[in-house]
Amino acid sequence: MERITEELVRRLLPPRRADGHKGDFGRIYVAAGSVGYTGAPVYAAEAASRTGSGLVFVGVPEAVYPIVAARCATAMAQPLPEDREALLEQLSRCDAVVLGPGLGRAPRTEELVLFLLERLEKPVVLDADGINAAAAHIHVLRDRRGPTVVTPHEGEFLRLGGDLSRGREDAALAMARALGCVVVLKGPGTVVAAPDGRTRLNTTGNCGMAKGGSGDILAGMIASLIGQGAEPFDAAACAVWLHGRAGDLCSRDLTEYAMTPPDMIGRLPAVFRDLLAGDNK
Repeated sequence: MERITEELVRRLLPPRRADGHKGDFGRIYVAAGSVGYTGAPVYAAEAASRTGSGLVFVGVPEAVYPIVAARCATAMAQPLPEDREALLEQLSRCDAVVLGPGLGRAPRTEELVLFLLERLEKPVVLDADGINAAAAHIHVLRDRRGPTVVTPHEGEFLRLGGDLSRGREDAALAMARALGCVVVLKGPGTVVAAPDGRTRLNTTGNCGMAKGGSGDILAGMIASLIGQGAEPFDAAACAVWLHGRAGDLCSRDLTEYAMTPPDMIGRLPAVFRDLLAGDNK
């Protein structure tokens, strides 16, 4: 078990070319949202932008498109195409996909998630309702042709068949090996586990982050770093540390009671500023 520290994150963070353009820093697609859950795609997309992505696209059900589009200041929102092959073609042009936040649990949603997991070869960060859709079809995760990062909280972890009686670290590693996915087991001391046996334990974060929307932010951050060229295990480790550090700054400034997920996104510039300042010492 390796502890995720500031020094490790500084070393693993994808470099940015001084002469780079937006196409060099990753194209991210966020497939998320539903009626009643319009914040999830916005948080994931904004977090991806704040983590360095060059282009962020947001696909949501047409019923909530006007609401989401009005809230997306840094991402390009669009209705999810009814034609799944057309959607697959769009996603194939991206570098990483966030699938699941706030999508809901309707049968149609489950069918869409399974279709994309089976057909899409790009890296996928599977979160929230994406995890719920896949829980009864574990073979789809095992058989994926592209890299997958799954980000369950403990309840979702159990739905995926995980066994927490063996301890969080061993349980996360067992699931990573069984599914062939990077597993981010969220909670106090988030564990990141890879199928090859590597595990990392996060050292940042606090209970003020235990609010709806926090996980959406993390999913967007992981996808952003993958899109910029980080290996999925490294991207997940960096993202959980940065995410937790943003939460710690919110706790310091606003208290664990009053901090909200948008406050965490707002603290990401300070997190990166301090991290990069340390790199220049």
